[in-house]
Amino acid sequence: MRISVSSDMDEPVARALVAALRGRGHEVRPHGALRSGGDPQWAVCSEAAAREVADGTADQAVVCCWTGTGASIAANKVPGVRAALCTDAYTADGARRWNDANVLALSLRLTSEPLLTEILDAWFAGEPSEDTEDRQNVDRVRILDHGRNRL
Repeated sequence: MRISVSSDMDEPVARALVAALRGRGHEVRPHGALRSGGDPQWAVCSEAAAREVADGTADQAVVCCWTGTGASIAANKVPGVRAALCTDAYTADGARRWNDANVLALSLRLTSEPLLTEILDAWFAGEPSEDTEDRQNVDRVRILDHGRNRL
């Protein structure tokens, strides 16, 4: 899988994330502080990673900043992106299952390496739900992406 990864800081957990993704056999497309000459502003690098998901050059993305909040906000401004800030494995599983999230947002401050492993395990094991109500909610988000506010 091609995974776009961004971080606004070159922190140990960000480097561990890249190594973990490569160790799982994924092609990593780095942005921000993870790429030489990349713009490390959280809004810029998170948008770049999210755009690769939206345009199909990446299958998923992981965006990081100190709290994870800014990275998730910036990523969610890109139409077609459903970014979820996950601080634990249960939330990561639910984001994939119920929200069909395609971008994982992480906090560089809160995420330890053992927790990172748990979150990634849950994220990659999660499958989007086929439940009608769950699909209707994801479809509603797609409509919102297109600037419409009514079904």
